[in-house]
Amino acid sequence: MSHQWEPVIGLEVHAQLKTGTKTFCRCSTQFGDEPNSNVCPVCLGLPGALPVLNREAVTMAVKTALAFGCKVHRQSIFARKNYFYPDLPKGYQISQYEQPFSSDGTVEARLEDGTSRSIRLNRIHLEEDAGKSIHTATESGTAVDLNRCGTPLIEIVSEPDIRSAEEAYAYLSRLRQTLLYLGVCDGNMEEGSLRCDANISVRKAGASGFGTRTEVKNMNSFRGVERAINYEVERQISVLESGGEVVQETLLWDVDKQAVRPMRSKEEANDYRYFPDPDLLPLVVEDDWVAGLEKSLPELPQAREKRFTNQYGLPEYDSGVLTVTRELADYFEETARLAAGTDPKKVSNWIMGEVLAVLRDRNVEIDRFEVTPAQLAGMFGLIEEGTISGKIAKTVFEEMAASGKSAAEIVETGGLVQISDESAIREVVERVVAGNPEQAAEYKAGKQKVFGFFMGQVMKETRGKANPKIVNELLRKALG
Repeated sequence: MSHQWEPVIGLEVHAQLKTGTKTFCRCSTQFGDEPNSNVCPVCLGLPGALPVLNREAVTMAVKTALAFGCKVHRQSIFARKNYFYPDLPKGYQISQYEQPFSSDGTVEARLEDGTSRSIRLNRIHLEEDAGKSIHTATESGTAVDLNRCGTPLIEIVSEPDIRSAEEAYAYLSRLRQTLLYLGVCDGNMEEGSLRCDANISVRKAGASGFGTRTEVKNMNSFRGVERAINYEVERQISVLESGGEVVQETLLWDVDKQAVRPMRSKEEANDYRYFPDPDLLPLVVEDDWVAGLEKSLPELPQAREKRFTNQYGLPEYDSGVLTVTRELADYFEETARLAAGTDPKKVSNWIMGEVLAVLRDRNVEIDRFEVTPAQLAGMFGLIEEGTISGKIAKTVFEEMAASGKSAAEIVETGGLVQISDESAIREVVERVVAGNPEQAAEYKAGKQKVFGFFMGQVMKETRGKANPKIVNELLRKALG
């Protein structure tokens, strides 16, 4: 990208709330059910059907607003957003416009280089979802599944504070992480429970005004958002530098072609003819209720990262990795608590290394992992008391992950107890040194690297069971 130009990016994120029923009726929100099976007169928009607001949806929405430091308004209004599309049976979507339930707030986005960017939020508001048009379902045309119709959403609208695709990725990552910590959204972009639209424009570097913006839709992963933004920024710069003008329009990201294509001309708010929904009373939230929800919030990712660094003496990198999900952070903390005699950094290294490697290989989450914090702490206990070495521990851990057995049981049945008897180790050391006179002479001549050879030979003869510290001491004495 040319340094003469600066991208200006704002993101609109729709997060599906994890309620069991829809926003204004008692239909199930279960994903993957038979098409058009979770519908009723309310979500189908049949005459005379009246909506009733889902209290749990409001609770989750307010928790999210509080987590991002938004101002929660005592009164808000539901409005009808009018447009006509096959997957919108009422001909309007119930949303919030002039008076959303919350506004302002910030998202602290951590970039890959360790720096942070504070992205302002314009608002978070409640709305219902539309149905789903399936364009490849039939040969004759488009199929419509209305199961999703009426599912509760929050729309999180940022200010145009984002200046690069990298910042957009970091913003979305922090946003999703916080929603998962709160337990209000499962964050699954493939199933459509988290969707992102990007408003993108470019301007001359140093300029204060905004250029003509386009809206890019149909991005189903964070990396997809990043690629689409980079593509659209370059496209707009190319148009402007060739003397053309950017057209305000809505674009679709084509993942196969890695390019955007026009969808429709960009709408303005007045195109939707917003007006207050006559079937719904104003939403009023009591201050005491909001204060109670604020006290019930879990420790959020950013605060937990800082505490891990301060409390456990971990590097910022480790703290960031271990707090990616609430469940992983809980796993680390419980292991560190039970393995009180082990350096937390050692616990961190094992979890970031061996534990996460197994989870990646099996494509499972930490809460489904066979090795519990108590079992992992038990293995650390065996290392600390000298029963097994760090090298043997890797073998023990692999067996723990495969069988679900405890470290003590695996060590006992497998004969893996570390050899710490000096006389037994001395006998092996003397035999190895005597059997390799050339290497011994090289070491005595100053070739220090040969020492590793002797360590390897001793460990090989003892099948990795010899206490490395004792082997090291006895070898140095034997080699002079």
